[in-house]
Amino acid sequence: MDLAYIPSPSTGAVYLGPIPLRGYALCIIVGVFVAVWFGNRRWIARGGRAGTVADIAVWAVPFGLVGGRLYHVITDYQLYFSEGENWVDAFKIWEGGLGIWGAIALGAVGAWIGCRRRGIPLPAYADAIAPGIALAQAIGRWGNWFNQELYGKPTDLPWALKISAGANREAGLYHPTFLYESLWCVGVALLVVWADRRFKLGHGRAFALYVAAYCAGRGWIEYMRVDEAHHVLGLRLNVWTAIVVFLLAVAYIVISARVRPGREEVVEPAALADQAKADAAKADAEKADADAAKDGTAAAEADAEADPEKDGPAGAGSGGTAKPAGGASKAAGKG
Repeated sequence: MDLAYIPSPSTGAVYLGPIPLRGYALCIIVGVFVAVWFGNRRWIARGGRAGTVADIAVWAVPFGLVGGRLYHVITDYQLYFSEGENWVDAFKIWEGGLGIWGAIALGAVGAWIGCRRRGIPLPAYADAIAPGIALAQAIGRWGNWFNQELYGKPTDLPWALKISAGANREAGLYHPTFLYESLWCVGVALLVVWADRRFKLGHGRAFALYVAAYCAGRGWIEYMRVDEAHHVLGLRLNVWTAIVVFLLAVAYIVISARVRPGREEVVEPAALADQAKADAAKADAEKADADAAKDGTAAAEADAEADPEKDGPAGAGSGGTAKPAGGASKAAGKG
């Protein structure tokens, strides 16, 4: 008898009243929201404008979704174009199937377009959103849990994932590789945030660190999976992709650190101009307050000169009348 395991959802949809929302789509949406929110905070901390990350995400996210789907369909074409399969299913993105490699590659193209329109450097933007992307992946992987897909080899560990019988899958207990990758991505996000604070990473090196760290985990997690995949020289295609991308990311970090050390001082010129305007307005307000205070002091001094007894010492005013009063008293005494 199995004493402990992770159950799988009985359905891949979450119902908001009468409206069904696919669990896979929900995880993607929440992941995008978290990535934009966290990326916006990091962008502002780097000296950028609030809202810039979201504006560029309008370009990056659609490109990323298309790229992720294209990579999945191309590398798993047999699922859609083999005999007996319906090619229309290739467009049913809510049923699962996004390749992170294609999502990052084409998403970068969309981000480049958005950055170019805003006049900001793509590497600086990539550094800001890197840990947010890792968190988005961590959340997005739970979409595979809803769909009961991308699990690993059979296991009797207490955290085994229970899979029910269905199309192209057998009931049983398997390694929850979706959970392994989700936790790994959270660790990658924390690593990038720490390294960025510790070493002041710039010019795309924080993003490259995210890519390298993710690939390191994806390699061994991918090796555990049992779903159908293409193999090259005995290894799954995604394992080879992870190895190649990992080496490219490490090479970028090393070369970039030598060619362009440090980090960008200005990431968004428009934000710098906004700050200059704000500083000028603040200086004008302070000058106006100082001028008003000076005018008030001058007016008070003018009033004091026009009426010396108005603001004079109380004793002086009393003394002025005390002498005649004293004389009168003396005269009265003589009489």
